[in-house]
Amino acid sequence: MFYKGFWKRLTEDIQTVFEKDPAAKNVVEVLLCYPGLHALWLHHIAHSLYEERLIVLARLVSHISRFLTGIEIHPGAKIGRRFFIDHGAGVVIGETSEIGDDVLLYQGVVLGGTTHEKKKRHPTLQNNVIVGAGAVVLGAIIVGEGAKIGAGSVVVSDVPQNTTVVGVPGKAVEPGKPHPKVDLEHGRLPDPVAAEMGSVREALRKLEERIEKLEKEKE
Repeated sequence: MFYKGFWKRLTEDIQTVFEKDPAAKNVVEVLLCYPGLHALWLHHIAHSLYEERLIVLARLVSHISRFLTGIEIHPGAKIGRRFFIDHGAGVVIGETSEIGDDVLLYQGVVLGGTTHEKKKRHPTLQNNVIVGAGAVVLGAIIVGEGAKIGAGSVVVSDVPQNTTVVGVPGKAVEPGKPHPKVDLEHGRLPDPVAAEMGSVREALRKLEERIEKLEKEKE
């Protein structure tokens, strides 16, 4: 029922916690106190059952996982390697979601669907994607490799590779370089709304200067 290399992957999952969370101190702490890790391991089991068409049993394991961890991952979701959910509370990952390798989600993230049709209706997160706390990603969209989604953003359209998206609705800011390691500097994410307001203020300042100049010429 379990895929080949299951135990090796569990070890890799533990190592991923140390790589992506500076608060992790030792293996015992990680094993006992990381709900994101517990939810992932239970998903391994639920997904294996789902693949064997044991749907009710798979959903039961998923339901138990949600009760124990506060994280809801549908057993049909496909998750790559070295995936990590930090803190975890309130995370929802829908049935047709696809998550690549080395992806990091924070608490409150929702990967949701936008249709009741039985087809691909949840997001695809490619490798090395980071999704900040409380962000909502909706629909059968693709978040490109190396992209970052800022905390509290609502994303409803495709995100290009190595692009940061912030705001409601999410707006892409200038593409950046691939991040070789986990970037925790969420406070330094660009703010397109603030930038736009700055442009408006600058335009008003120039307009005021022009009006003042015209008034002086009339005098």
